[in-house]
Amino acid sequence: MEIKKVGVVGCGLMGSGIAQLCAQAGYPVVVLEINEELLNKGLSAIDRSLSRSVDKGKLSPPDREATLARIAGTTNTKDFADCELVIEAAVENMDLKKKIFAELDKICPQEAILATNTSCLSIIEMARATARADRVLGLHFFSPAPVMALLEIVRTTATSDGTLATGKKFGQSLGKTVVIAQDSPGFIVNRLLIPFLLNAIRVLDSGLATKEDIDTAVKLGLNHPMGPLTLADLIGLDVIYSVASALYEEFGEPQYAPPPLVKKMVSDGRLGRKTGRGFYEYK
Repeated sequence: MEIKKVGVVGCGLMGSGIAQLCAQAGYPVVVLEINEELLNKGLSAIDRSLSRSVDKGKLSPPDREATLARIAGTTNTKDFADCELVIEAAVENMDLKKKIFAELDKICPQEAILATNTSCLSIIEMARATARADRVLGLHFFSPAPVMALLEIVRTTATSDGTLATGKKFGQSLGKTVVIAQDSPGFIVNRLLIPFLLNAIRVLDSGLATKEDIDTAVKLGLNHPMGPLTLADLIGLDVIYSVASALYEEFGEPQYAPPPLVKKMVSDGRLGRKTGRGFYEYK
């Protein structure tokens, strides 16, 4: 099946990035939010992102205008009725995602593929909320979606070969390098990354070193582009806590248990860059 039009559920940090990415690749996109305020906030974020690309010489002004023209915002799920692919990018809440998938199943064309951008939740559980489990898969983008080169495609036990092939072709059309993972919490990247980030936080909490020295040690000692605490702020402490909790619940291994410091910071609203405060402060 050929993907001609893409729907995106959610216009937050990930949803807006995915919508922008698809529009820049030439796809007409309709992006949904629960109200006009959140929708306008997300569309404004896309506008600013594209404007920064123009300022940096990475995008021409006409291409910016063409990209924006391909994006339509909506608060009505029925506007997905002519999409061949809909990507859910709502918050990491299983009950909410199942509700979204059940609604999409009733609205979208029978042959349409439904995808989720979840970082760790069970995709087959979402698929069971539909009558098309064979046409459900994970399309896990990384933040910021227009920039990061990787796309994890997650196949459930029910995902058909045709759906997987279409998903892979779609990912490559966005300019992404595609890897395939099975439907298991954390998939590839987060299964490896989360223990690494949690251990860095434990090292900080133990008083072994300052946050600056931990980040410098990893950057220069391991040749990473940024330190783990800077990366944690970029991802969002709430996201890390959510993914770690899901992994710990599934596997029960201490390496996945969120340190108390993470829970305290999330409770205090210190989520990282998106709130202006995390391990570091941002203006």
